[in-house]
Amino acid sequence: MNEDNTKKEPDSSPSASEPVVTKTTQKKSWARRYLAVPTVIGIALVVYIAFFGEKSVTQRIEYQQAIDSLKTALNQEQDTLEYYRDLNRRLSTDPQLMEQVVREQYNMKRAHEDIYVVE
Repeated sequence: MNEDNTKKEPDSSPSASEPVVTKTTQKKSWARRYLAVPTVIGIALVVYIAFFGEKSVTQRIEYQQAIDSLKTALNQEQDTLEYYRDLNRRLSTDPQLMEQVVREQYNMKRAHEDIYVVE
């Protein structure tokens, strides 16, 4: 009868035979729960190499743009060189073309002519 009314109070000091178990109810953050430290380090390393390293993606894009612009300039210079080579060849063989170029570009004239330059 007295068993219901009498409650045993638990000992506040643990006995030597019983292990002490403490429960932590702290929730782990989602990053610690799903990502391991080596994974985070690996991802950080890949991001550094891809975006901030010596051969990063942005550097490669800039270098490719520079290469493309230099190729365009080289093609233009080759076209100009071809034009002047052809002009040089024609000037050495055609005296009438030589006279035309000299008159137009250097404003030269014959002894009995007057030239008026209108710009």
